[in-house]
Amino acid sequence: MMNFIIPIFSAALPEIFILCMASLILLIDVCLTERRRIMTYSLVQLTLMATFFLVMMQYREYSHPIITFSGHYVVDKLAILTKLFVLGTSFFAFIYARQYIQDRHISRGEYYILGLFAVVGMLVMASAYSFLSIYLGLELLSLSLYAMVALQKESAVATEAAMKYFVMGALASGLLLYGISMLYGATGGIEIVAVGDVLHNGSQQHLVVVFALIFILSGLLFKFGAVPFHMWVPDVYDGAPTSVTLFIASAPKIAAFCITMRILVQALPTFSVIWVPILIVIAILSMFSGNLLAIAQTNIKRMLAYSSIAHIGYTLLGLVAGPRSTTGYSAAMFYITTYVIVAAGAFAMIALLSKQGVELDQLDDYRGLNARSPWLAFMMLLLMFSMAGVPPTVGFFAKLGLLEALVEAHYVWLAALALLFAIIGAYYYLRIVMLMYFEEPREALMKQPISIAPGVMTAITLNGVVALALGLLPSGLIDICRVSLG
Repeated sequence: MMNFIIPIFSAALPEIFILCMASLILLIDVCLTERRRIMTYSLVQLTLMATFFLVMMQYREYSHPIITFSGHYVVDKLAILTKLFVLGTSFFAFIYARQYIQDRHISRGEYYILGLFAVVGMLVMASAYSFLSIYLGLELLSLSLYAMVALQKESAVATEAAMKYFVMGALASGLLLYGISMLYGATGGIEIVAVGDVLHNGSQQHLVVVFALIFILSGLLFKFGAVPFHMWVPDVYDGAPTSVTLFIASAPKIAAFCITMRILVQALPTFSVIWVPILIVIAILSMFSGNLLAIAQTNIKRMLAYSSIAHIGYTLLGLVAGPRSTTGYSAAMFYITTYVIVAAGAFAMIALLSKQGVELDQLDDYRGLNARSPWLAFMMLLLMFSMAGVPPTVGFFAKLGLLEALVEAHYVWLAALALLFAIIGAYYYLRIVMLMYFEEPREALMKQPISIAPGVMTAITLNGVVALALGLLPSGLIDICRVSLG
C-alpha cells in the first residue's frame, strides 16, 4: 500500500503543495491588516518559486511518462513543460500587477489568492489524462478568472466584462461537458488512453463521435478565444483591470494548448481527417478577423485582444501540420510559449505606464514615449517587433517554424496565406513603434514623470531582452519545446 501511495504523492507533489499553500495563505490573509498585505504577495511568490523547483525535480527524475490516479493523471514532458511555463509566467504577472492593483485599491489579497487557485487549475490541466480531470482543472481556472475580472467593484465596465465572461464561459463549459458525455456514451471511457484505444479499434458509433468532437472543439476554442468563439476577448481584455488582462492573456493560453494537444492528438488522432479541416477553417478565420479588426482599433488593449485572436490562429496551424509533419506540434508549442512571453510584456507595459486614475490604454497615449523614457520605448519596440515577427526577435523564428512545418506537411497554400496575414498584422504593431519614436508626446503626459520601482523595471527589462535573446539564440528553447505524443 505504501509503495502505491508514494508514486502518487510524488507525481502530484507540486499540485498538492501549491493547493495547501493557497489554502494556508487564504487563512493568513484574513488575519492581516491592510498595511501587512505585502506578506500575502511575498508568500504567493515564494509558493510559485518552490513549486517551480518541485516541477524541475520531476523533470530530472521522470525520464518516461508516469500515469497515476487510475489513469486520470500523467507526468510527462508536455505536462512538465506546461507547468514550468505557467509558473514562470504567473510569477512575472504578479510582479507587474502589484503596483497597479495597489494604486487602484483593488483587493490585493483576493487577487493573489484567486490567481494562485487559477495556477492550481492550470497545473491540473497540464497533467490531466482523462476528460474528468481536464474538466475539473479547466473549471477551477475559469471560476478564478471570472472573479478576478470583477475585482474592481466600483468599475461598471469591469463588472460588465465579468458578466459577459461568466455567461459565455458557462455556455462553453456546457458545450464541452456535453461533448464529453457523448464521447463517453460512444466509447464507454473517459481516460485519454482508453478513448484513444477504442477509437483506434473502430468499435464505436462514428456519427456520435463526430458530434462529440464538434462540441468538445467548441468548448476548447472558446478558452483559446478563436473565431467564431472570440466575442468575449476584446470586451474582457478592455473591461478587466490591466493586471487581470495581463494574467488572462498569458498563462491560461499555455494550459489551454496543453489540453487541446491531449484531446486531439492523444484521444482523437484517428479522427484527424475531421478535426484538421475544421482547424484549418478556424485558423484562417482567426488570422483574417484578428488582424483586420486590430487595425481599426484606437485602444491598445482591444488591439492586443484582436491580435491575440490572430496569434491563436497561427498556433492552430501547428496542430494542423502535426499529423503530417515531424515538427508541427513542437512548432505550435514554441509559438504559444513565445507569444505568451511577449504578450505578458506588452500588457505589463500598459499597466506600468498607467497611473492612479489614468489608464494609458489609447494609442495616442504612446506618442513620443521615447522622449519620456527611451529605455521603456526600446523594450516596447522589442515586444512589438516580436509580435510582428520582425527579425532578430523570437517572433520571427516562431512564425518561421510554423511555416516550415506547414510546407513539410504539404500545406504550401496555407503557409502562403499565413505569411500574407502576418504582413497585414505587422502594420498595427509597427504603428505603435512609429508613434513612440516619430511623434511628439502630449503636453499633459510630458508633465507626468514615469517612475517605476527598480524590481519591476528589472522584470520588464528581462521580458524585453528575452524576446531579443531567444531570437538571436532560439535553438535552446526550440529543443525544449520538442514534444511527441503520437
